[in-house]
Amino acid sequence: MTPSTEAPTRDQAMANAARLLHTAEAETDRDLMERYTNLAEAWLGYASLLADTEQP
Repeated sequence: MTPSTEAPTRDQAMANAARLLHTAEAETDRDLMERYTNLAEAWLGYASLLADTEQP
């Protein structure tokens, strides 16, 4: 199986953020919860950048 070399779309970035936030909510380890939240915030930032480039 060959890894994809295409950049994630805005929708994929949003889905990744949502998945990570959902996982963070279920996590009982505070440090791990924070890591998931930070990763989700990074994906949201990436989605925001993509949204800015899509606007005319």
